[in-house]
Amino acid sequence: MEKERTTAPHKPLLILLALVQLQQQHTILPYEEVRDKLKKLLMEFGPPRKSYHPEEPFTTDGIWRLTGSVDKRNFSDKQLLTEQVSAGFTYDVLVLLQNNDLLIQELAELLLNKHFPESIHQDILDEIGLDFSVRRKRKRDPNFRDRILKAYEFSCAVCGFNVRLGHQLVGIDAAHIQWHQAGGPDTEENGIALCSLHHKLFDRGVFTITGEQELLVAEQAYGTHGFEEWLMRYHGKKVRSPIHPVYTPIDSFVNWHIREVFKGPARYLS
Repeated sequence: MEKERTTAPHKPLLILLALVQLQQQHTILPYEEVRDKLKKLLMEFGPPRKSYHPEEPFTTDGIWRLTGSVDKRNFSDKQLLTEQVSAGFTYDVLVLLQNNDLLIQELAELLLNKHFPESIHQDILDEIGLDFSVRRKRKRDPNFRDRILKAYEFSCAVCGFNVRLGHQLVGIDAAHIQWHQAGGPDTEENGIALCSLHHKLFDRGVFTITGEQELLVAEQAYGTHGFEEWLMRYHGKKVRSPIHPVYTPIDSFVNWHIREVFKGPARYLS
């Protein structure tokens, strides 16, 4: 049996943070200074966890080095703070990246495309402060979007949005339930048609869909304008069904999203 895939954003987010520092000519990251920022990134863009550990990606590997020696058997947040540990890219990597904005951008694009869905790339860039726009899009099955839109009759499965400009459908996406970056296939049972707004909210874990096709909104989500209209009015309601039961999302993909993306628990259902 194939092992279930989980998202592992710790190292990619740390490297993206280090690339920002490198753009600002800072080659070393003191753990004490980046700890809170990294923890926030893990909370915002990582899977929901009972606790978050910004110390985990600080471990030495082929491209990353620590400025001081640490006891790997007792590697912990407390040790990194007490020992005032800093870290950065290895010398060879640093030589390649320093003063090379194009290579920094290419590396950032590679990390984003490999570990995060396209819908949240700009959110991550804005949060960490990398000053470029992602230009190249990840290659995907060119027919996936058409198949998903047909399966949901070219309408958002949540709100029914289906505006056209002439003959062109506008603002409707084919969303992966289990991210492609986590091994999710380009198949109908792993896809759902969502408007651009609900796609972004789905990929950020603001809401999820259960095996019974019910939409659940996260307790952490709140707002004033638009919150009731675009989220809470659908809370506990079934999303639109595809045109054939064979296209219905299967439990393994739905459960992956609930476990790895949804910022649960869900709000109370009266």
